[in-house]
Amino acid sequence: MNTLIRIKNLSVPFDDETSLKILAARRLKIAPRLVSEVKVARRALDCRLYRGAPVSWVYTLDVNLNESERSILTRHRRDKNIGLAHDAPQLIDWSKFSPRTDKRPIVVGFGPAGMLAAWALAKAGLNPLVLERGLPVKERALAVENFWRRGVLNPRGNAQFGEGGAGTFSDGKLTYRGDDPLCVEVLDLFINAGAPEEIRFLAKPHIGTDRLRKMVEGLREEIISLGGEVRFNCQVTDFVLTEGRVNSIIVNNSDEIKADAVFLAIGHSARDTYRVLEAKGVALEPKPFAVGVRIEHPQEFIDSAQYKEAAKTGKLPAADYRLTYNDNMSGRSAYSFCMCPGGRVVAAASESGQVVTNGMSVYARDSGAANAALVVNVLPTDFAGGALAGIRFQEQYEQAAFRLGGENFFAPVQSVGDFLAGKSGSKDFLLAPSYAPGVTCADLREALPPFVSRTLAAALPDFDRKIPGFSAADVPLVGVETRTSAPCRILRDRQTYESQSTPGLYPIGEGAGYAGGIMSAAIDGLRVVLSFFAGQRASGGLRGAAP
Repeated sequence: MNTLIRIKNLSVPFDDETSLKILAARRLKIAPRLVSEVKVARRALDCRLYRGAPVSWVYTLDVNLNESERSILTRHRRDKNIGLAHDAPQLIDWSKFSPRTDKRPIVVGFGPAGMLAAWALAKAGLNPLVLERGLPVKERALAVENFWRRGVLNPRGNAQFGEGGAGTFSDGKLTYRGDDPLCVEVLDLFINAGAPEEIRFLAKPHIGTDRLRKMVEGLREEIISLGGEVRFNCQVTDFVLTEGRVNSIIVNNSDEIKADAVFLAIGHSARDTYRVLEAKGVALEPKPFAVGVRIEHPQEFIDSAQYKEAAKTGKLPAADYRLTYNDNMSGRSAYSFCMCPGGRVVAAASESGQVVTNGMSVYARDSGAANAALVVNVLPTDFAGGALAGIRFQEQYEQAAFRLGGENFFAPVQSVGDFLAGKSGSKDFLLAPSYAPGVTCADLREALPPFVSRTLAAALPDFDRKIPGFSAADVPLVGVETRTSAPCRILRDRQTYESQSTPGLYPIGEGAGYAGGIMSAAIDGLRVVLSFFAGQRASGGLRGAAP
């Protein structure tokens, strides 16, 4: 009987082409013939380059052996990096849930949280109805490209609204800093829908906007095949409450749909929906977010900074970075966010009269440019006026950026040197800013809160010490980055995940204020559905064993 042994922290030089089977045998000090199979459980790149060590891949390997593991484990009993492999988390058998309801659940929004919630509901036989205010992904992509080329914004199809959510036009990162077993569920579903198999084991997995668009179509087809229904161009414009509980929803200001379970996955930019919720008395609170700019470098500069001489081999992926600066005097922090190797800076506005930036890359990350947001934390104490004051705060600076850019969706751009010197006008950039439809030289301080400008001005020299040349005078800064996360939170019960104020409403994902990326939003969608099932079972609305 084959035995599975796990080897952790196996460091292998990036250019070592020895097979993993031989490497595993060497590590276990056994003959290669005793190794029947090797699977990669995790792979990360270590480019710290200390004490002359080369850039290396660090593996966690699960090794199948052709002999008993007892002698091998005994031999390595003092080695904390060798032991029995743990069983993989079991996928949930969603079909064990059996509905007892005449009203099918409604899912509002078709980003990661809404997609996974709809999929789980459909797997359980509940035939969910998904209402997405935006366009199907192929139509959406055409609308977005038209905006980037001609500056014509489509409120139904843009970088924020439409099938796949805001993450569809991003780097498609799947980073998740946790060990929730639902992570395996999400990755398995993504792979079945068309994502690359490697997302199972990469420490920093990403899909890229090109593959992500195909993946979300695969997810939609899966949901429909399971009995779900997806309607596009369907914006929920009102909620009808009876004695404080959800009774029905209004779509496009006209059609009423009865509902007693509404999973609200609206995303962080559905400002009109937030306002409707506040008017209905749904419990909301302001929450922190971050505001800043995008910085852009040649990718070869970042590669060289991170990999040194190894960058010249062409055998390493496009390098990334993560930078943080803490100002002890003010208590503010500046940090890099949503770093996109081999990507571009994109226009991410969803409303007229506003400029919003974001970063995006395809799977290959081969644009030749690297960009990241440099943002500063914004706290509820920085704005006043209730739960939605953060939205007004964001809008103020997005509108200022729109005016600075020329009121045509061009973004204001400024060199690092000018920004630090408090002037503007330099046009000799290290590389041409990639933002489309275009840029206008301006003073970014006029489109940023003063405390953000001050903190960035202090952080840039610090970042330059960490990556020499990072804050060179001719490096371009493009503004503004404001949609880092939701500016408010839809309060929900900690056990049931139901709205604290409005029974029948289940806020999920980034728009609810409980997630911060594709993976965390997707996991949140599954987690809330599981809690919904538990509540239905307790009230007699579902048959089936607990998951």
